[in-house]
Amino acid sequence: MSWLVAPLYDRIMRGTEAACLAAWRAELLADLEGDVLEIGAGTGANIAHYGPRVERVRYFEPDPHMARQLKTKLAADPKRGASDEVVEDLAAVADESHDAVVSTLVLCTVPDPTATLAHVRRVLAPHGRFVFLEHVAAHEHPERLAWQRRLEPLWKRVAGGCHLTRETAQTIADAGFTLEQLQRESMRKAVPWVRPTVRGVAIVR
Repeated sequence: MSWLVAPLYDRIMRGTEAACLAAWRAELLADLEGDVLEIGAGTGANIAHYGPRVERVRYFEPDPHMARQLKTKLAADPKRGASDEVVEDLAAVADESHDAVVSTLVLCTVPDPTATLAHVRRVLAPHGRFVFLEHVAAHEHPERLAWQRRLEPLWKRVAGGCHLTRETAQTIADAGFTLEQLQRESMRKAVPWVRPTVRGVAIVR
């Protein structure tokens, strides 16, 4: 479905971006500096939120249809287009080479979050930060969680492998990170089954 969704993704997400996501992205990315790796960069929703202390962003987006949108948006941004790049292979990124890694609405879709987080740990420099924003299981609302479980098999098929019931904060902690900041909030203007979110900053223990 990606060939259909990618060109429409920004339009689909416009209301949610205006309601909360754009502000959350700006808050999370404002203090980053140095070299940044963004995994699962999608259509480039974070490009506009990287501040002047970020010297370079390397974007990893394995979906070719999303990557096409990302490259178009990056080329059109005079602040970022000259210094940033899209990388083809996460495994080829050097160890301890980045001051921060960014993941926004990504860990719900990867086949193996633990393996992805191992790459995040590998490429982070000592004292580097992992910045994340993800939708998660609705454990504080049992009725909504029950609907997430019912819908997940179909949702994964139509939404690029997106899982509705992942415990992402716990997975990050289990992968060897310390959660320095963690906030839970409902993603406004989104369909109910993806509204529960976590966002924050983690460092390698």
